[in-house]
Amino acid sequence: MRTAALLSLFAAVMLSAPTLTAADERNFTTWTGYLGGPDSSQYTSLKQVNKNTVKQLEVAWTFPAGMGTFTFNPIIVDGVMYVLAKNSSTIVALDAATGKEIWSHQVSGPGGGGGRAGARGPQPLPNGEFPANPTPRGFNYWESKDKSDKRLIFAAGGYFHAINAKTGDVIQSFGDNGITDIKNGLDRDIPRVNVNNPGHIFENIVLISLMPTNQNGDYYATPGDVHAYDVRTGKLLWTFHSVPHPGEVGYDTWPPDAWKTSGGVHNWNEMTIDEKRGIAFIPFGTARYDFYGANRKGDDLFGNSLVALDVRTGKRLWHFQMVHHDLWDYDIPTAPKLLTVKHDGKNVDVVAQPTKFGFLYVFERETGKPLWPIEERPVPQSDVPGEFSSPTQPFPTKPPAFARQSFTEKDINPYLSDEDKAKVLNVLKTYRNEGLFTPPSLRGSIEMPGNNGGANWGSSGVNPSKGMIYIVSKEMPMTLKLVLPGAGRGGAGGGGGGRGRGGAKGGDAKGGEFTPPAAPAPAPPPVDDGFTHYNAPYDFMIQSNGLSPITPPWSQLTAIDLNTGTIKWQVPDGTVPSLDAKEATGSFFPRGGVLVTNGGLIFVATSTDRKLRAYDEDNGKVVWEMNLPAASEGVPASYEVAGRQYIVLCVAGGNGLMARGPAVTSKENPPGPGQYMVLALPKK
Repeated sequence: MRTAALLSLFAAVMLSAPTLTAADERNFTTWTGYLGGPDSSQYTSLKQVNKNTVKQLEVAWTFPAGMGTFTFNPIIVDGVMYVLAKNSSTIVALDAATGKEIWSHQVSGPGGGGGRAGARGPQPLPNGEFPANPTPRGFNYWESKDKSDKRLIFAAGGYFHAINAKTGDVIQSFGDNGITDIKNGLDRDIPRVNVNNPGHIFENIVLISLMPTNQNGDYYATPGDVHAYDVRTGKLLWTFHSVPHPGEVGYDTWPPDAWKTSGGVHNWNEMTIDEKRGIAFIPFGTARYDFYGANRKGDDLFGNSLVALDVRTGKRLWHFQMVHHDLWDYDIPTAPKLLTVKHDGKNVDVVAQPTKFGFLYVFERETGKPLWPIEERPVPQSDVPGEFSSPTQPFPTKPPAFARQSFTEKDINPYLSDEDKAKVLNVLKTYRNEGLFTPPSLRGSIEMPGNNGGANWGSSGVNPSKGMIYIVSKEMPMTLKLVLPGAGRGGAGGGGGGRGRGGAKGGDAKGGEFTPPAAPAPAPPPVDDGFTHYNAPYDFMIQSNGLSPITPPWSQLTAIDLNTGTIKWQVPDGTVPSLDAKEATGSFFPRGGVLVTNGGLIFVATSTDRKLRAYDEDNGKVVWEMNLPAASEGVPASYEVAGRQYIVLCVAGGNGLMARGPAVTSKENPPGPGQYMVLALPKK
């Protein structure tokens, strides 16, 4: 049996550094990048807003976000706030104390944001270029040591861009007249790649990971490599191959020459940099195809792995794979979190990685050694012709799972109609349902948590010096049923709205009749390349009232003490007001990120009840809450101007991403226009 120690392939090069405290790593009173800064802590050491004063919070100012939905995490530097507003391709600089607009910049490029020009595509701007959408959740700020050169660095429309943070003007000396083509350095000739991850800056280096372009029914994709660029010149400095090339570690975990056609394995979400050590922690996603891997037999490194890289050289220091040969779309979705904990009587600097499937993995930062044992345990095996499924998966022994990992008859949602309950029960009785890591099948399988469960982007914050991590998680099962190419619908799990990446769609959101699964048919002749290109339409099982089939809570906030590896407290995160439930149900499918403060508070926004709450970090009790005009689906930020602490959040999520059905939408109370809301205590 493989061991976690072998899979981790501990440090090829050992770095030496003294034990640190969180205060040594950066100034936690600023918010200079996505999630607060390179360490992605989502933490502020400001404490003017605390348990005693939070009830005095009031709206200091607002700024309209514009049409559409926004999930942007603002940047605040030297009294200036930078946001994405007006439309999805305009950056606006605001006075952080008043909200007054300073300048705006319409981002543009040779090919726009990926759309096709013409009557249905983006229209050219007066300069002949096309609007280009920056990474929607955030971007980066950089300044020279003498502060004479201040830049905003971001990807948009397949290019890296640099603009002057003081004026909004394009920096012509960067790349080719202000832009760098991010497909430069790839080993394939492809039209364009894009970027969704804002990346991070270390010294004069900016890191990003490429967003794959799927090809041939998603079984082949462009690479999700990590690129490092010089922030001053736009020059490509190094590339880390997420699908290893010959001679590189992990090459033997794929079929020979898989790097020429295979893709995915991308850091689409978030990354983290330990600035003191110069280490980048990259959590990678799933290899393509997400739910069937006959074309990628093996463990598929560096898919579903946390990889530690030397930021200056791109050299791999260590890695750990959390899912072998992923068949569930269990991307590692959240920025790794840096903390200092007390372990065996010593201070230990660790990196903690939350997952979609409810486990939290904790490692020593420099070596990748697990803080507690991680065991390879047997898991259910695939019965699909041609498939390879890993016989084991790595289970951490501490801390306990922060999300539910099974869905059985006793867990059926009591707020469903009798008809919906019967459909769900039928699915539970007829589909494969063997707990965590039940593989996809021709018969149909239950995946719990589903690929949108557990943790996701922006959902985790830390108090770095106390060794505490706070995670918002979603409880959402889904069904997977492999179908033959062109077969269309794959059998809705009692009604749902999920969309499979093979192009087939799940059931209708209003419910619909459920057809019991037929016995698996013999595998047809291979379509090409020696294997059958199955589709896998997945279904979130959304019921006729718009809710999940599983009993509440549908979302939770969990406090985990990494000094002991135990859950300190866990509470439902929000409510679904239409249910008038006596129990706390948790908001349905929230995407509000976490802000942890030195004032003893954790701020989290929710969607179905449109609220911002402040939780007590010691016990999870709600200390304060306020109504929001719309769902907030992004990460709040905190900053200080002239001695006054502010909290800003993007309130531009409409009803919320998964709002469909009477229980989670309201015609009588439609969402208000999107805006950035800035809160502060009253002026003295």
